[in-house]
Amino acid sequence: MTVDQILKAKGRNVYSVISNLTVYEALQVMGEKNIGAILIIDDNNLKGILSERDYARKIVLKDKSSKETFVHEIMESNVFTVKLSDNLEDCMELMSEKRIRHLPVLEDGVVVGIISISDVVKAIIEIQKDTINHLNSYISQ
Repeated sequence: MTVDQILKAKGRNVYSVISNLTVYEALQVMGEKNIGAILIIDDNNLKGILSERDYARKIVLKDKSSKETFVHEIMESNVFTVKLSDNLEDCMELMSEKRIRHLPVLEDGVVVGIISISDVVKAIIEIQKDTINHLNSYISQ
């Protein structure tokens, strides 16, 4: 299964903010959209990603104010990305190796979606269910 197949099933909604918003404003968008991470896109270019984990570690634990801190000050700017043609095993390996939970999907330098670790796990579970069903039907023939 590929990233493209996951996005076809879940949709290609991409939520983003610009880097000069406050962290508080970005968190409001994340809350409204019920998402755990948001992309930072300036002038149609992916500049970073901000996650709930970033907020907890770089604002809360450092006793900073989310209303006075800008997104560009705490966002992760070294963003790992995938392509539509990448397979799930490669995505899972990248997420595990880099200890990340979200992967923006780029095609020709443009963000076309985002997948999360739960998207990948759900897809793998579905593949395994299909395999089990196929093997069960083969055995019972």
